[in-house]
Amino acid sequence: MSEIFAEFVPSLLEFLAYFGVAAVLTVIFIAIYLKTTRHDEIKLIKDNSVAAAVAFSGSLIGFALPLASVMLNSLSLIDLVLWGIVAMIVQILVYFLVRMPMPRVSERIEAGEVAAGIWLGVASLVAGILNATSMTV
Repeated sequence: MSEIFAEFVPSLLEFLAYFGVAAVLTVIFIAIYLKTTRHDEIKLIKDNSVAAAVAFSGSLIGFALPLASVMLNSLSLIDLVLWGIVAMIVQILVYFLVRMPMPRVSERIEAGEVAAGIWLGVASLVAGILNATSMTV
């Protein structure tokens, strides 16, 4: 029993370190993303906007996917932080890329147009999937 506990404690500490760093990276991503977009996701979501919820959720999952991939494959916490920053940059770029064919995507999300929210959310998810896979190569 003591062998199990002796192996568990270091694993638990490593878990807490990786989870904590990932949580902090996620909070930083959310803060930056909320400042970047032209629409106020939190207010819109509080007002029951499906378009905003879908767009923001897609972006958040699109960030979490590569972060999870890095956690599985990283060599250290520094590795996690560096690749986490790359994942943030990719997700922020997606917002700007989505605005190229649909320049008023934020206004459309504010107006409750679900199609605009789905477009942004799915683009974010696709970028997250490609980003996560690229990080394992």
